[in-house]
Amino acid sequence: MAAETKPQLAKIGMIGLAVMGENLALNIARNGFPIAVYNRDGAKVDKFLHRAEGKQVIGTYSIEDFVKSLEKPRKIILLVKAGGPVDDVLTQLKPLLDPGDIVIDGGNSFFENTIRREKEMKAAGFNFIGSGVSGGESGALWGPSLMPGGDRNAYEQIRPIWEAIAAKVDDGPCVTYVGPDGAGHFVKMVHNGIEYGDMQLIAEAYDILRNALGLQASELADIFAKWNEGDLNSFLIEITAKIFTVKDPKGEGALVDKILDVAGQKGTGKWTAETALSLGIAIPTMQAALDARVLSGRKAERVEASKQLPGPTAKYTGGKQDMIDAVHDALYASKICSYAQGMNVIRKGSEEYNWNVNLGELSRIWKGGCIIRAQFLDKIKQAYQRRPDLPNLLLDPDFKAWVLEAQPRWRQAVTTAQSLGIPAAAISASLAYFDTYRAANLPLNLTQAQRDFFGSHTYQRVDEPNGDAIHTEWEELAKK
Repeated sequence: MAAETKPQLAKIGMIGLAVMGENLALNIARNGFPIAVYNRDGAKVDKFLHRAEGKQVIGTYSIEDFVKSLEKPRKIILLVKAGGPVDDVLTQLKPLLDPGDIVIDGGNSFFENTIRREKEMKAAGFNFIGSGVSGGESGALWGPSLMPGGDRNAYEQIRPIWEAIAAKVDDGPCVTYVGPDGAGHFVKMVHNGIEYGDMQLIAEAYDILRNALGLQASELADIFAKWNEGDLNSFLIEITAKIFTVKDPKGEGALVDKILDVAGQKGTGKWTAETALSLGIAIPTMQAALDARVLSGRKAERVEASKQLPGPTAKYTGGKQDMIDAVHDALYASKICSYAQGMNVIRKGSEEYNWNVNLGELSRIWKGGCIIRAQFLDKIKQAYQRRPDLPNLLLDPDFKAWVLEAQPRWRQAVTTAQSLGIPAAAISASLAYFDTYRAANLPLNLTQAQRDFFGSHTYQRVDEPNGDAIHTEWEELAKK
């Protein structure tokens, strides 16, 4: 087949040819938009041009030639490592750009850096868009979920490309304008935090099933595959079922059983936790997921502790299917709590930064392409369509009914895990979040009394909730 004629000027450009950059560039070219590419390592450009043979791709070997290869106003995607490398590339680009050119950061940049960069670029006459890209390597190639934030008019100029390359679901492409400056990267950050929570909840469900019931990988594969046919249908449940079917190529048994139990992290989960704390939003499920990854890294210490700190010796004596059903419901109910927490972080961030983020629309664009894509998200979209100001997903009529129905089995799974000494921090934290949220009265009256006792922090009375702050001389009254 003859190679296509190379365009004189490209519609858009890509800086950074790691796997995500390469795949997104191929996606763009496949959808009919000629693209120019540049990488500081020219060998990567050569390698990519070989891979992209026959496609409308222009390879360049200097940043000057790269900029010259783009039609105006230029549209440039950066897929480089977050942090300093993004600022370094912007420093190189600025002298070469014209007013109105658009630079799109498609990496996992911290949203506060995106706010700063957008302000600096705008002051120099340029547009800057921070666009979350979710879906991993496959999503980048065949259709990711895209979360762009920045100037609305600038987004409208890249919108045809973004809608063409995004994943498609029943109600449109998985992309929407999220909001001004750092809104897109903020939402992607929280998306990743929810992803951390989702993965930890699934890991804990697996741990309860294998330790309480002694299930092997082949049985677990069947259970997760069945779960994927119902309410838990999602990308993560789907791949979990597939993982359990893979045999160890170096020996007997399942490959998953030979993988070291140390999980890495790249920072977005930590950013979510820190940001939620600064905004005053509780995210115990995601926090438990982060803590689990941190503790997983202390492998040698855990091995030694396992020898010195024996746990319960009890065995599960209940019915097998009864426990499988309990773990299913605990996983789904905990998932609702995790998403409720994530959506509340996004809502509070939107209020804090005046972004006007549409939570229902976010749920829609996460239905396809991204790592947390799930059937469940259509229900979340409907919840926010019914009530855009919904304070918590747990108060939506449908979710409320389901959680209340699942509550006994949810508690059964947590109680079983605790009685057997199986760590289920995220599922337990989700249940504690549910119980705390539904409690009309918490024991924090005592906490506030303690604060007033040692620090004169004052308090308010339940019979005068809008009255003046009160300080009591506790020591003096205690002596009487």
